[in-house]
Amino acid sequence: MPDPAPHYSQKPERANAVLVLGDGSVFWGRGVGAEGAALGEVCFNTSITGYQEILTDPSYAGQIITFTFPHIGNVGANAEDIEAGRTAARGLILREDITAPSNWRAAEPLDAWLVKNNLVGICGLDTRALTHRIRDGGAPSGIVAFRKDGDLDLEALKEKAGAWPGLEGMDLVPEVTCSQRHDWNESRWSLGTGYGRQDAPRFNVVAMDYGAKRNILRCLASAGCKVTVMPATAGFDDVMALKPDGVFLSNGPGDPAATGKYAVPVIQKLVATGMPVFGICLGHQLLGLALGGKTRKLPRGHRGANHPVKDLATGKVEITSQNHGFCVIPETLPEEAEVTHVSLFDGSNEGLRLKNRPVFSVQYHPEASPGPQDSQGLFERFAGLMKKHKSSREAA
Repeated sequence: MPDPAPHYSQKPERANAVLVLGDGSVFWGRGVGAEGAALGEVCFNTSITGYQEILTDPSYAGQIITFTFPHIGNVGANAEDIEAGRTAARGLILREDITAPSNWRAAEPLDAWLVKNNLVGICGLDTRALTHRIRDGGAPSGIVAFRKDGDLDLEALKEKAGAWPGLEGMDLVPEVTCSQRHDWNESRWSLGTGYGRQDAPRFNVVAMDYGAKRNILRCLASAGCKVTVMPATAGFDDVMALKPDGVFLSNGPGDPAATGKYAVPVIQKLVATGMPVFGICLGHQLLGLALGGKTRKLPRGHRGANHPVKDLATGKVEITSQNHGFCVIPETLPEEAEVTHVSLFDGSNEGLRLKNRPVFSVQYHPEASPGPQDSQGLFERFAGLMKKHKSSREAA
């Protein structure tokens, strides 16, 4: 096990990797994954499972993830647990060496998977101290660098970390959206059979891809949807040409106000049609902006699988999976928008709906099964709204 490495002014003998923060702070450790350097916002995730899902979640574009759980790698890596065709996270920070795989689904060790996906990491850090630092001071910019020979230019790394502008004002959706329209019919995984197929859909859904996780698309398919995934820059006419029964607004990375410059006008027109619209994560934030609301950056963000959220209509508390650094400011929403969910950690907005249209969204991830299935009824709710809308349209 590498020696714990808090803040060192001098490089320890065994160190061949380093984390440098934007303020010049230096944390030495041992490299894992690919050699190289990764620059981005340093955040933390408190989940004890799902590291492969986290590393491939497109919402993590632009970020270096500190895992607070020390044993990362124990289930190895496999081709079924990825959430996108390519990794989005820029790097990772660990307390311990990567754990050897000990799981029947493991196809390869995590370190080999990191190398294959060109992810740079560091282990041996005091991740508790780093997490406290982020919690108290906000998510800093930083750079993780790893060379097997330990030959690292510390001054150049400090300069790069200090010059990174941060996520505010940054549109990262172009890095993760699909390049062209495509169909999706893969449904949720089950033990013994793997992923299924939706061969008899009841609804035609267009999914706006701002960085969609695959399991969200699977949940839509399992709810009876034929899903057509559209690039984030698709226009209103492009969407309506497919004659959808409903539109889904996906998760994604970056500042919603930056993405909103091209996404919001399209969403406003979609809402005005009266068809059902459902948003998750960035999709929730973009919907809030489209309704006239505003967003703000959270000091430390919400990233983990144990976040309690209260449904204000029922009083029910759901244990949710979350990954976001921005939130909707509820008091900026118009009268016709109703807040439906709030975080029991900090009281921030976690959901909204329109009182006069079949439009709703949530900030958290109902597809990720942390509760394990506290929130998956939201997909059926979307299907129910489409059924009602489709029936009234046919009756007319």
